[in-house]
Amino acid sequence: MKPEIMYLTWSVLLAIVHMLIAVMALFSHSGLMATVGNRANMPELPGWGGRSVRANDNMAQNLVLFAAVVLAAVATGTTNEMTLKGAQLFFWARCAYAVFYIGGLPWLRTGSWLVSIAGVLMIAWQVK
Repeated sequence: MKPEIMYLTWSVLLAIVHMLIAVMALFSHSGLMATVGNRANMPELPGWGGRSVRANDNMAQNLVLFAAVVLAAVATGTTNEMTLKGAQLFFWARCAYAVFYIGGLPWLRTGSWLVSIAGVLMIAWQVK
């Protein structure tokens, strides 16, 4: 298995962790019935709960981009040291992003997001 695929798999698992944190936030704020209900007309969660939901949404959006470039690099046989470094940057920056966003550290959050996007671009530039 290409190591970029391993980082893609780990990123999917990280996205699942994001979802679980957001569900825990909803449960702790609104209770069991709201968590298992249809979630229509739910108010925005305050504090770390709201940040966890937004971090989860952002992870889902960025995971699509990362998956697309990783799969394109693997399919075209253009994986190399640069694509591996890009995958590593994406994954570890997204780990940091989750901590920084949920922790309410905006400058660090933005910086880690930029690093993750740099990882995606590093992979994209290698696809031929």
